[in-house]
Amino acid sequence: MKQTTKRFYGALIGVAFLSGLTGAFAYSLSQKSVNKVLPALSFTELKKTQEPASSVMQLSSASTPAAQPVDLTEAAEKACNAVVYIKVVQKGRQQMIEYRDPFEDFFGDFFGRGGGGTQRRQVETPKREAAGSGVIISEDGYIVTNNHVVENADEITITLNDNREYKAQVIGTDADTDLALLKIEVSGLPAIVIGDSEQLKVGEWVLAVGNPFNLTSTVTAGIVSAKARNIGAHKNGIESFIQTDAAINAGNSGGALVNTRGELVGINAMLYSQTGSFTGYGFAIPTTIMKKVVTDLQAYGVVQRAMIGISGMTLHDYIDAKKHDDEKFTADFGTIDGVYVAEVTDDGAAADAGLKSGDVIVSVDGKKITKMSELQEATTKYRPGDKAEIGYIRDKKEKTATITFRNAKGSTNVVKGVAKLETLGAEFKELTENQLKTLHLSYGVQVTKLKSGYLKDAGVPEDFIILKANNQNIKSVADMESAFKSAQASDEQTLWIWGKTPAGRAMSFAIYLGE
Repeated sequence: MKQTTKRFYGALIGVAFLSGLTGAFAYSLSQKSVNKVLPALSFTELKKTQEPASSVMQLSSASTPAAQPVDLTEAAEKACNAVVYIKVVQKGRQQMIEYRDPFEDFFGDFFGRGGGGTQRRQVETPKREAAGSGVIISEDGYIVTNNHVVENADEITITLNDNREYKAQVIGTDADTDLALLKIEVSGLPAIVIGDSEQLKVGEWVLAVGNPFNLTSTVTAGIVSAKARNIGAHKNGIESFIQTDAAINAGNSGGALVNTRGELVGINAMLYSQTGSFTGYGFAIPTTIMKKVVTDLQAYGVVQRAMIGISGMTLHDYIDAKKHDDEKFTADFGTIDGVYVAEVTDDGAAADAGLKSGDVIVSVDGKKITKMSELQEATTKYRPGDKAEIGYIRDKKEKTATITFRNAKGSTNVVKGVAKLETLGAEFKELTENQLKTLHLSYGVQVTKLKSGYLKDAGVPEDFIILKANNQNIKSVADMESAFKSAQASDEQTLWIWGKTPAGRAMSFAIYLGE
């Protein structure tokens, strides 16, 4: 039995050996034959001739490995030194609130007092603190951040990357773009180099630098996920965001988005999340918008916004909306991209240039426009009085028109900065509960510490109680400030106030705020 087994395995080994020799010999003959027919082809070329060409895919012919991740250390170092920590304080304020007393509802009606249970009480709001980030854009202390970071702040403290601290003043803010310009009194700061966000490409590496959750000088990396993104975050605001998957969290607002050279390409503004924490969608304001806003705030104290004088929407959004209302809707505009003009403002810039409802804007000074956010970004570069060539399509034919941009009031004049409430020449305070009861008033703001200014020139006496301003009830100092700003922005530039003296005498005044 053992002898038979040995013979069987010996035969098996022999067969395997002979098979190997035969295969090697056959391969050698085959290779020699091929070399005689195609002596000049390499093995790679031979493989290509054997594979059928694809009519769909474009196959790579690259012989080098795919590009490796870039070195981001130098960019991170540059950006960290130029990004600051911003701490803001909003002091407590006295304000009047209305509330309902359920017992007054019941007993008031029972005893015939009425009143509906509504009561008023003066309360003091608590002191608030918040934090954000900012970017040094000049060696002499100019810093850019988000408007929402410093809005309504009473105190702003800047901490540099080397831990030096400075008090900052607000040079100007712009709610429409959510940008603010601050200034600290120091020189020799490590200002960041400002890059061109228009040159960014989707897929390009970027860094987000800021102070999330009070973790100072935090750097996260990602790519540009999209450009000219409009997410409807600001009502009537200007949105053309850079979208990135570099992590942006609370505290990153106002920080830097930089490219691989460490150049500023955006100001981090917000994240999109259902949880409040980063989920892969961060948004930054491009430097194409930021540079114009900063220049205007430095020169004029207010942004010089160029108005084109239309209302409309992205063309494919308009088509989708019409199809939603009517499934049979069809239209051929001669293009699939652009901004559909729904309405043209009478006597506006677009109307004067000959644009009409139904036109589709496709370019501004040669720059292609495919959606509303791109049109908004393109027009932010201009000021009232500037001219631009608008490309548009009407009846499927492309046309051009030269447009002269207007300001919000319809003129080509430079808009003056909005002055602060202090320029009225007085301080204001809300009436206390005791004053309200004594004077039989429900609300009011009292003029105190009257000095030279608009109020004194108009004859407003000290301690005068303002009840209405431009038909708006004045219940708080914030209401007074709102009415003042509205009056400044109006065509008449007149603030009408009505109220009473502490003795009960009713008086009214017309205060002209122009020059």
